[in-house]
Amino acid sequence: MALHIGDTIPEKLGTDQNGDHVKASHFAGKKLALYFYPKDNTPGCTAQACSLRDGYAKLRGAGYEIVGVSVDSEASHKKFIEKYSLPFPLIADSDKKLAEEFGVWREKSMMGKKFMGTVRTTFLVDEQGIISHVIEGRGVDTKNHAAQILGVI
Repeated sequence: MALHIGDTIPEKLGTDQNGDHVKASHFAGKKLALYFYPKDNTPGCTAQACSLRDGYAKLRGAGYEIVGVSVDSEASHKKFIEKYSLPFPLIADSDKKLAEEFGVWREKSMMGKKFMGTVRTTFLVDEQGIISHVIEGRGVDTKNHAAQILGVI
């Protein structure tokens, strides 16, 4: 199953770096940038997270909450957040259920090798929990992702 523009996001999103449950209803009446990324502490993922950190005030000013998702553990997320002073939560999707539900856990290839992994994707969600925009794969500007989101909205 994959979610698309016009679909409602699921209520249960997972647990964050502190083990707290994150639910869609926590964001009722707010807009949400839910971004899926492959792995903590890798160059592209770090650049993307730091871009969102640096643009956090502007994104919040535009009414957006930010939540990241990867298959890393809660402990990995906690270290990643502390290392880069990220002001937003990261969901630990270690069982890949959320990535599969959103349709971002797919076959990828690198240097001729095929493998399963998270396709870097950002879902912009409106105040009613409905997906309004999707930025996917190579379309994601990791170094300027906050500005990219602000340009879409």
